[in-house]
Amino acid sequence: MMAGVKRTARLALRNRPLLLEVLRAALPAPVQAPAEGAAPAARPLLLELGSGTGEHAVAVARALAWLDVQPSDPDPAARASIAAWSAEAGLANLRAPLDLDLLAPAWRRQPASALLCVNVLHLAPPAAAAVLLDGAAALPAPGGPLVVYGPFRPATGRLVRLERFDAELKAFDPRLGIPSLEGFLEAAAARGLRPATQRAGMEEGDLALVLRRLPQAPA
Repeated sequence: MMAGVKRTARLALRNRPLLLEVLRAALPAPVQAPAEGAAPAARPLLLELGSGTGEHAVAVARALAWLDVQPSDPDPAARASIAAWSAEAGLANLRAPLDLDLLAPAWRRQPASALLCVNVLHLAPPAAAAVLLDGAAALPAPGGPLVVYGPFRPATGRLVRLERFDAELKAFDPRLGIPSLEGFLEAAAARGLRPATQRAGMEEGDLALVLRRLPQAPA
């Protein structure tokens, strides 16, 4: 994890402004300072799953300085890139990358106030979406959001880009493919999660989604 191994992704740079806008709305900064003599509140922690190059993690940590950002990726080369970008940025609220695999249960033992997952679900087997939603439903923070960005197949209509992209993914690995938006939201609802935000992404068929756990009905 030395300097010189930084990666860059065109889409990461292109969708960064929208992603930061969505995160600022989903994770508003505290408006009140602690009362005099009171212990400071614990800082919220955003756990990013599948951080890739690390460019998003650095951008989020820089833009939301009151938030701690925990990047992660199962790929050693990706973690090296994340570490290199982090070292260059020198941000106190950006943690060292963790070796976490979305499909493995270990990541759910990580403390988190919110989850971020960008351009991952179409590059993972279908079970990844269910595991991600299970983790979001179990977040300890009331209303802790899950922020997802990536391509989703619409319920109606055809998007040529998505059809071509989906075919390319399946040719590479039949287990991969672009998830259905309708199916993803149905699976979220079954776990008590509802969409709070849905924004069109920077590429045709891309969406930025914010989901939150529904409040428990009174007994």
